[in-house]
Amino acid sequence: MGMNGTMMQYFQWDLPADASLWKALAEDAAKLKTAGVTAVWLPPAYKGAQGKEDVGYGVYDLYDLGEFNQKGSVPTKYGTKAEYLAAIKALHDKKIQVYADIVLNHRIGADEVEQVSAEEFNANSRNQMVGDSKTIGAWTKFTFPGRKGKYSDFTWNWTHFDGIDWDQDRAVKSIFKFAGKDWDREVDSELGNYDYLMGADLDFNNPEVTEELTRWGKWYTEQTGIDGYRLDAVKHINKYFYKDWLRAMKEDVEKDLFAVGEYWHWDVNVLQDYINANESELSLFDVPLHFNFHNCSKAHGNYDLRTILDGTLAKVNPMKAVTFVDNHDSQPGQSLESWVEDWFKPMAYAIILLRQEGYPCVFYGDYKGIPTAKIKSKKRELDKLMKLRKNQAYGAQHDYFDDPNCIGWTREGDEEHKNSGMAVVISDGTGGTKHMYIGKQFAGCHFADAMGNAKYNIKIDEEGFGDFYVNRDAVAVWVHKENK
Repeated sequence: MGMNGTMMQYFQWDLPADASLWKALAEDAAKLKTAGVTAVWLPPAYKGAQGKEDVGYGVYDLYDLGEFNQKGSVPTKYGTKAEYLAAIKALHDKKIQVYADIVLNHRIGADEVEQVSAEEFNANSRNQMVGDSKTIGAWTKFTFPGRKGKYSDFTWNWTHFDGIDWDQDRAVKSIFKFAGKDWDREVDSELGNYDYLMGADLDFNNPEVTEELTRWGKWYTEQTGIDGYRLDAVKHINKYFYKDWLRAMKEDVEKDLFAVGEYWHWDVNVLQDYINANESELSLFDVPLHFNFHNCSKAHGNYDLRTILDGTLAKVNPMKAVTFVDNHDSQPGQSLESWVEDWFKPMAYAIILLRQEGYPCVFYGDYKGIPTAKIKSKKRELDKLMKLRKNQAYGAQHDYFDDPNCIGWTREGDEEHKNSGMAVVISDGTGGTKHMYIGKQFAGCHFADAMGNAKYNIKIDEEGFGDFYVNRDAVAVWVHKENK
């Protein structure tokens, strides 16, 4: 079985644009290893339309990893290509895997305008055409003059896209679909058809597009030596595309590559449908679980904790669930803001880190803090929980979800991980005690709260049960006293 896997999202939206992240990450590799991190999800490493100021999702040139003077800078927001590769090597030296953020749905910051016949569509009902067909000035020609054809001489023109949101000729912002094109099918049904997201939207029905994306993917994976991908905004791309793309990547590098998609939707059935369409080639972030955490934190005790896992990917398909508490999109100030309040963060992280379901992802903004939003680091609590996941969270799991304001579970531990096993109790109210079975192998042993919230130790009875307690609005993690 080995050690439990723990992913860290090593960025947040409001990092300073000082090209320092890759260097900081390389220096942080040893500490991440000690903390129990086994994989790191890194932000988009290619040049965005705003150059050094771009978070990375306004994709300009996928082949420019901070190597060429384009969009006003050589480095990206996070550093140069050499620093990126050095950070990956530093992580690999510590046996930490690296997942790259892959953004394929759109392009922004074209080099030239093209005259294209287009039809305007209702932004809130994408199947409804408004007005007459007209010729617009579309930013759709990407020639990458700063790169001068290095790595690839492929250039993009309007035929590789199916729509855009800006008419340069009239200085009008709207949704324009190019004449003779159709929105991609098999995408999310929000707004009627949610193919279009931003910028120049790629036409995945054009074989030149899919062939180029496959060529680039192979180049990128070979260049960087990454171990997997975080796939951006998959709800806006034909749901069958990534099945073939991921298989092509794995065949090219001849190794198993992990992949997790971002499909932002509250309905677990929609997520399940996407996973099935891709024949389980990828996992998905457990967005419904995140919303359960968010709603519970906003309820301040008026939430039924017994239902915290209901309707989640962790419950329905735990092997394909990447669980998280918050991320760069849900953080304050972002379009998908749904921040989990700080008081509930330790409890939410206990649920994703100390249970057997899912592959947990710790957010940089929680671990390091978000100064621009006055959010303080929770490193102390997270280090404790990640250490507990690394050393203790193994063996059979027993759930005690039997009270609306106080739930618990135990892990019996296993032979492979010496002295492993734990009991977890969470309360969003006045606290409480749970009579829970942890295993006869612990009979007579004393347990202590590794989180430091519960003052008194408890003793396991001869049948392997203990009366584990927790204080108000807290989480207690009980471990064998010698392992505290």
